[in-house]
Amino acid sequence: MQNDRSEFLHNLAQQPLQWRSEHREVRVTVRSSRIQPSDFAPPRALLRKTLVAVDIVCLLVASIPFFICEVGLISPVRRGFFCNDSSISYPLQHSETITDTVLISAGTLIPFLAITVGETFHVHTLPHSSRSIISNPYVAALYKEIGAFLFGCSVGQSLTNMAKVSVGRLRPHFLTVCRPNFTLTSCSVGYMEDYLCTGSHAKEKEARKSFYSGHASFAMYTMMYLVFYLQARFTWRGARLLRPLVQFVLLMLAMYTGLTRISDYQHHPSDVIVGLLQGALVAYWVAFYISSMFHCKQQPHPVPSSILDSPSSDHHTDC
Repeated sequence: MQNDRSEFLHNLAQQPLQWRSEHREVRVTVRSSRIQPSDFAPPRALLRKTLVAVDIVCLLVASIPFFICEVGLISPVRRGFFCNDSSISYPLQHSETITDTVLISAGTLIPFLAITVGETFHVHTLPHSSRSIISNPYVAALYKEIGAFLFGCSVGQSLTNMAKVSVGRLRPHFLTVCRPNFTLTSCSVGYMEDYLCTGSHAKEKEARKSFYSGHASFAMYTMMYLVFYLQARFTWRGARLLRPLVQFVLLMLAMYTGLTRISDYQHHPSDVIVGLLQGALVAYWVAFYISSMFHCKQQPHPVPSSILDSPSSDHHTDC
């Protein structure tokens, strides 16, 4: 009987070891079936490529109103006029101070060059990480900033052309281009809506797109966006007045472009004012709510109050 008791105790002592051995085998089996992060690599890459395609589609969709109005698929509203209206009796200038070629070239090349230099220096000097499908951090940074800039261009010009065809305001040189036949309609009726233009139909159609100035809105958007970009990226404190001077020159170029539209008899003063305001608002929206130039991925280091109160501090964080 003593032998039976010893055998029972021996078997009882072996059971926990057997249970731990089985439990260990179960744990090994679970680990071997665990899904590795690398298994999700192809779906994530496909998702990021899809998001890039979505960005391109959004850019094209934002440009649709601009191209529809630019190719002439929608004619501007036909408005009447008063015969004695001196605001639309100015001569037609055959040469513009700021041509479309100069406007587009300067409005795109200058920001492109500044953004390229700024992003290259920003990525080179500060730690930069991106989850983009583009492995090169420089190309990824340019994609983000230039993409945001181009989206703002599309939105701004689409809004401008939509207003031109919807309002149909007559340019200051409308009567010179239209050359209405007053023998069919008497000016004694006051506001003339039923009239016939004897001039060029293409010039007449273009003369109905005064409100608001596309030159002013595009120039102000590109230059104001560049002003915001310099404020975010130009952090050199060696010369305190260098950055404000460059920003002032950029704003002066935008203002000069708008003023030339008045002196060239292409737009009324109110057209230029609204164009400048619209360009500035779109630039502010894109810079602060779409672009990442002012977005800090890390919390800024605490700055002593003595430095904040110092007149040499420009209240910037290293972002």
